[in-house]
Amino acid sequence: MGTTTMKIHEDTKRMLDQYREYKNESYDEVIKKMIYIVKSCKSEPRLSKETILAIEKARERYKAGIFVTEEEAKKRLGL
Repeated sequence: MGTTTMKIHEDTKRMLDQYREYKNESYDEVIKKMIYIVKSCKSEPRLSKETILAIEKARERYKAGIFVTEEEAKKRLGL
């Protein structure tokens, strides 16, 4: 698959940065995630709104340091 370069305004870049879930998440991943959400909003508006709210809450918990590590999750699940 090929790649391309896009010119975007600095404020657009800052807004995209707010939607990154982790430091190394690419802008391609962020844009694809946003496209998925838009498509979901069109097909399932009620479910999509609930999903967006759940994502926002999860981000708040992550920023506050309230999360379970992969190791801890495996331990809890007995894996």
